[in-house]
Amino acid sequence: MSFQLALELLPPTLADGLILGLLYATIALGYTMVYGVLGLINFAHSEIFMVGAVVAVELLTYVLAGSSLHPVAQLVLAMIVAAAVSAALAGLAERIAYRPLRRSNAPKLAPLITAIGISLFLQDAVRFVESLFGQFIRPFPSMPFFDIPLPLTPNDSVPMKSLVILIVAGAMLAGLRYTVNQTRLGKAIRAVATDRMAASLMGIDVNRIVMLTFLIGGALAGVAGTLYALQFGRVDPFSGFIPGLKAFTAAVLGGIGSIPGAMVGGIVLGLIEMLIGTFVPILTNNAIGTEYKDIFAFGILILILIFKPTGLLGRPSTEKV
Repeated sequence: MSFQLALELLPPTLADGLILGLLYATIALGYTMVYGVLGLINFAHSEIFMVGAVVAVELLTYVLAGSSLHPVAQLVLAMIVAAAVSAALAGLAERIAYRPLRRSNAPKLAPLITAIGISLFLQDAVRFVESLFGQFIRPFPSMPFFDIPLPLTPNDSVPMKSLVILIVAGAMLAGLRYTVNQTRLGKAIRAVATDRMAASLMGIDVNRIVMLTFLIGGALAGVAGTLYALQFGRVDPFSGFIPGLKAFTAAVLGGIGSIPGAMVGGIVLGLIEMLIGTFVPILTNNAIGTEYKDIFAFGILILILIFKPTGLLGRPSTEKV
C-alpha cells in the first residue's frame, strides 16, 4: 500500500471510527451506571438497547412517516419514546428480577444469570412480536436529510447523521456527568455506590436510588438504540448482541464504573476497529478480511483484563470491612 493511498483513506477511516466509537460509548454508559452503583454487569442492557432501536424504527415508520415535522424533530420524538420504553423495561427488570435477589442476599452469580435470562427473554419476545407482522428485519425509514454530505476534506465527506450522532453522544456524556457530579440525585447515587449501608443510615432510600439508576441507564440505552438504527439502517431482535458485547468491552477498556472511561473506551475501540478493518485487508492482500476486526476487539478485552483490569481511567476498588 502506498503512502499516498494511506493518507487518502485515513481521514474517512478516523471519522467512521469516531462515530462507531461514540455509538459503543453511548451503550457503555448504561453498563457503567449500573455497575458503578451495584457492581452488577447487566447483560440485559444490550437487549434493552435493542428494544429502544426497534421502538424508534416502528414509530418513525408507522406513526411519524409522512408528517410535516422536520426530520430532526421526528428523530428527537423517536428518541424520547424509545428512551421512555427502554427506561420502563430497565425499571421493571430491577423491580421484578434484581431487587428480590438483593433482599435475599443471593449469591453474586445469581444476578448475572438473571441478567442473561432477561436478555434471552427480551430477544425472543421481540422476535415473536415482529413475526406476527411478518417482517423480521426492520429497515430504518428513508430520511434523505440525514444523508446530506458534509465536507470532511476536499475529497471526502461524511453524512449529516454522523454530525447528529456526535452532538447527541456529546450531550449524553455532558448531561450524565452533570447529573452525577452536580445534582442531589448524583450525590445520592455516589453515596449508594460508595457504601449502601452507610447511605441508608444517612436517610437515603437505597432502593429508590437503585431504581433511578436503572431508569437512567435504560433511557440512555433507548437513545443509543435510536442512533444505532440511524447509523446502520436496520434493526432486528438480535441487533443488541454484538453491539452490547462491544460496548461492554469499551466499558472495561475505559474502566467500568467510570463515565469518562466509558466514552474514552468506546472511542478507542471504534477507532481501532475501523483502522484494522480498513488497513489490515489492504496490507495482507485480503488474506485477513474486515470481519476479523471482531477478533481484535475481543482480544483487546482479554489483554485489558490480564494486564490492566481497572481499564484506562478506572480505579482499583477497595474492600470495605
